[in-house]
Amino acid sequence: MIVRGNETVLVQGITGKQGTFWSTRMRDYGTRIIGGVNPKKAGTMHLDVPIFASAREAAAEARPDVSVLFIPPLATKAAVLDAIAAGIRKIVVLAEHVPVHDVMYFLAAAREAGAQVIGPNTVGVVTPGECFVGFMPAFNEQVFRPGGVGVISRSGSLGTLICLNIVQAGLGISAFIGIGGDPVVGTTTRDALATLEADERTRAVALVGEIGGTMEEEASDYAATMTKPVAAFIAGAASPPNKKMGHAGAIVTGSMGSYASKKAALERAGITVAPTPSGIAAALAGA
Repeated sequence: MIVRGNETVLVQGITGKQGTFWSTRMRDYGTRIIGGVNPKKAGTMHLDVPIFASAREAAAEARPDVSVLFIPPLATKAAVLDAIAAGIRKIVVLAEHVPVHDVMYFLAAAREAGAQVIGPNTVGVVTPGECFVGFMPAFNEQVFRPGGVGVISRSGSLGTLICLNIVQAGLGISAFIGIGGDPVVGTTTRDALATLEADERTRAVALVGEIGGTMEEEASDYAATMTKPVAAFIAGAASPPNKKMGHAGAIVTGSMGSYASKKAALERAGITVAPTPSGIAAALAGA
């Protein structure tokens, strides 16, 4: 999912502490926030935008292109279904610890409606120089400067570090896609690769993966067909066996999901797998 500066954004949960803080930063950066949702404060104004009782009510007046959810995990399912019913086709789900059965339900509803979900447990998306949706430091020019490298990351902190390394190397970022660290997410590594392959502004791709799950292995066949160079870093090479690490998605099953399995699959696809985060920038030098 890439959000452009001309697209309008609805913030579900805008009046909360985090919703208020990050909505201010998003708006100051250029994100076109046209309203928020809080049933208890419907009919009021917050951050100079109207507050609606639901996404459907907001859509009846403003027709937002994107919705971002600053919503607690147990209320996320209802909020996503509200956004889908409102006809919103790009939905960013920030919360972690959303019950897996809730995620599976609203992802099925999104597919049926033709909506794209990124997350849950995502830090969001950034289009440097245009807008961001979520809680990444897009406003820090040392981390996000416009350029030609698209970045895909399961981790927000590692994604930030990779973007910093890319900018320090004299390159720039075309788009950042935080797919999220949960075991079930709406946008997979393969989905994100396809998005960046089709993006005219992206000349190369940086892929930040982690041990656990099989998304990187499953994406490797597609990656082998891409016309754009891809470099990757996989976190967890030194992780001890039989120990839970990091995200809920960092679960190794048999030989799949291990560092060795991911590295081998990506290298078979012609992707350079850097041993350290800084190695991605070196691998993409000249992109």
